[in-house]
Amino acid sequence: MDSLVSTEWLASHLGADDLVVLDATRHLPAAGRDAKAEFGAGHIPGARFFDLAALVDETSDVPQALPRPEQLAAELARCGATPGSRIVLYDDSAVKTAARAWYLCRVHGLANVAILDGGIGKWKAEGRSIESGTPHVARAPSFSLPAPSRIRFKADMLANIDSCAEQVIDARDAGRFTGTTVDTVHGQPTGHIPGSCNLPFMSLFRDDGTYRSPEELRAALADVGINPERPVVATCGSGVTACVLLFALHLTGRDDTALYDGSWLDWGSDPTTPKATVSL
Repeated sequence: MDSLVSTEWLASHLGADDLVVLDATRHLPAAGRDAKAEFGAGHIPGARFFDLAALVDETSDVPQALPRPEQLAAELARCGATPGSRIVLYDDSAVKTAARAWYLCRVHGLANVAILDGGIGKWKAEGRSIESGTPHVARAPSFSLPAPSRIRFKADMLANIDSCAEQVIDARDAGRFTGTTVDTVHGQPTGHIPGSCNLPFMSLFRDDGTYRSPEELRAALADVGINPERPVVATCGSGVTACVLLFALHLTGRDDTALYDGSWLDWGSDPTTPKATVSL
């Protein structure tokens, strides 16, 4: 299974014994939307609701920290998924949360995971079938997942300012990155990690919500200064839309990448961290 699957592919594979389709929608609080209620009102047939909002390690000092392996394993098992399942993720979120779910699975060792290109929006636009209600799902047997790899923390990012060992790319809009607008999303000071470059995540999609081609993605990355020969760390407001950049990098054939856990919520809330402005 490819990492990005089309609506046609999914429609032809629905009902396969090893296929688990998960609605990974999560909305920003300001959206005033209830992802779970929306799932109940209408979802892709056979899909299960993947509670991304609950997958946060509340014991960590990092805001919106990645879940512990046992948290992710328990949520996947609740949804009927096992390490041997083929998992297809989709969302109906302005912040493309299926990419966050994809990255959680990948960094915890699950390789057979894909995103539905265009999400449920494209599925509905094509007139494909929708079902409502909350399906009864048989819980899968418990399993273990390894500790996540390819994660960076504040200390790593501070050290990287001097070492420049890894390129840093920021998925937020240009206004928050440059410090020229107020952060109405997370209420943090604006600006960016010194030395980072900016590639707003929404620029990676076509008008119909599908991802741009690998060639277009490579060009977009090159245009903001990303060297294809050097490793990359992605950041954003809280660690969600950075995963869109990481998925895009994956589509170009690159997995020498990492996520800054907590991202700007972690960096911006610390008065001791350096914050650059205006540079693009």
